Amino acid sequence: MRGTAVLAGLAAATCWLVLFSLLGSGLASRVWWTVVAGGAAWLSALLLVRYGDRGVAVGVAVATGIGWAIAGGAVAVHWGLTGDWPLW
Repeated sequence: MRGTAVLAGLAAATCWLVLFSLLGSGLASRVWWTVVAGGAAWLSALLLVRYGDRGVAVGVAVATGIGWAIAGGAVAVHWGLTGDWPLW
């Protein structure tokens, strides 16, 4: 596994998640867009593991995990500060 392939997957998935999250207007819609984009990224990572470059798949999976963690953290902070669950 090449480090450049991992970095390429990391960069591509980061751009993918950021672009999709920018489609949302508020916290809830941004989080849902991030979840949907992350699901698509994970599916592509699974296909890359089977048929493509495993290094790129690792980068995509890592970026998706970090993106989902950031989105979950934003939801937790909002919920903790306001007492209002933002996703419903």
